[in-house]
Amino acid sequence: MFWVYILHCEDGSHYTGMTDDVKKRIHTHYHRLKNCAKYTRSHKVDGLCALWLCDCESAARKLEFRIKKLTKEKKLLLINEPERVSEFFPALSEYSCSPVTDIKFEDCI
Repeated sequence: MFWVYILHCEDGSHYTGMTDDVKKRIHTHYHRLKNCAKYTRSHKVDGLCALWLCDCESAARKLEFRIKKLTKEKKLLLINEPERVSEFFPALSEYSCSPVTDIKFEDCI
């Protein structure tokens, strides 16, 4: 199982990433540990906006890539309606990428 996530940063920006251990990865970003992303080292993370569980690494990589290409406005629409991921990216319809709502930011930090 692989996860794709969108984090909110204190400056209002967003960071999108993927991992096979979502709690550990968010913890790493939040605490700016050695292997956090360069972006989150300079943009303090303060929340989890959206999270999807993908059936394989390929699906997660493709979803992450496509989310990163979205405009801020479209990214906010996806954050507000994460269940519409297949509508946003019909080319990914062969994969299973399901929104997850039972993992909270506080559980990860």
